[in-house]
Amino acid sequence: MTDSFLRYSALSACLLLLVACTESPPVFHDTERPLRLSDWQLFAVGASELVPSESSVVFRPNNTLFTDYAHKLRTLWIPQGLQAEIVDDEIDYPVGTILSKTFYYPRSSSTTLTKVADSGLQSINLRENQLIETRLLVRKTDGWDAFPYVWNDEQTEAFLRVAGASKQIALLEEGSTQTKRFTYFVPNENQCAGCHTTVHPAGDMHPLGAVFSQLNIDSSELDAGIASPLEQMVQLGWLSGEEVFPRSESWQDPVAPLEDRALAYLNMQCGHCHNPEGAADTSGLILDSSQTLAINRGVCKPPVAAGGGTGDLRYAIVPGQPEESILIYRMHSDKPDEMMPELGRSLSHSEGVDLISRWIEEMPGSC
Repeated sequence: MTDSFLRYSALSACLLLLVACTESPPVFHDTERPLRLSDWQLFAVGASELVPSESSVVFRPNNTLFTDYAHKLRTLWIPQGLQAEIVDDEIDYPVGTILSKTFYYPRSSSTTLTKVADSGLQSINLRENQLIETRLLVRKTDGWDAFPYVWNDEQTEAFLRVAGASKQIALLEEGSTQTKRFTYFVPNENQCAGCHTTVHPAGDMHPLGAVFSQLNIDSSELDAGIASPLEQMVQLGWLSGEEVFPRSESWQDPVAPLEDRALAYLNMQCGHCHNPEGAADTSGLILDSSQTLAINRGVCKPPVAAGGGTGDLRYAIVPGQPEESILIYRMHSDKPDEMMPELGRSLSHSEGVDLISRWIEEMPGSC
């Protein structure tokens, strides 16, 4: 090993230490509602890259929520000296915790974005990607609060939009010359609560992805040298390492049983409303994996009140016949009064529709 290499390594180590020491940690705002995302100090935004704070953990849950093929960069931060607790076999985050989710698309030109698989980046190259929005879920003294921020065209700042926003998107399929034009909707604060409040009408908001079952990721699925989110939280002192963490199957795991994948998909996409205490409990369709009875999952179940959303079909799921199933009809539809989920998308998720269709095709029996 040469002296020049040793000097270079020492200099690099010093520079990294200097950056770590001089970086400003994120800022928790308990009573304020900052108009600028930068006031939280969650990211460093340069001319060519958006980089999460080194104090944060970048994570990707086992199952991600579909949002018009947008890519997502998620971060978790807990103030120094605080620790999450385990309550009823789930993570109870301390006051000051900030969860962020930044939505963006790879860019093929200045005006056209590209539909490609989300590779789970640790930072975002601003020359190759277009930022759309960043949503914060903040644990305040009186509970969780949601903050939707929309990025400006220059990608220098995101601004609070409590009433939501919309953006016209032209999305190019990889390997194609055809673009799909649609309206991307940024949810307002009430719509954020509509998904993050799973007990209606009086429940509190809480995280959907930053929970035990979604953060417990098999290390074989991660890049070499990257610990799972739960392992990183233990290493940072944010969580005790003495717990046995439950794990959800990933709907994208090709070796997992088809039914497990299908139920994991429906749980993440639909379970926040379709659960025994959720906003859609009166439908009788329970999709949060808490049910084992086939009819509660929709098999041969007639609709309670779906209006035109039935597509003139009779049952939520008809074994062996996805084309006769209301569930598939509503997943495939992009009409506002028919589509499910009814928030968070303008496009149909073809991969999700294909997965649930194959699951229904393999179901035995008939109605």
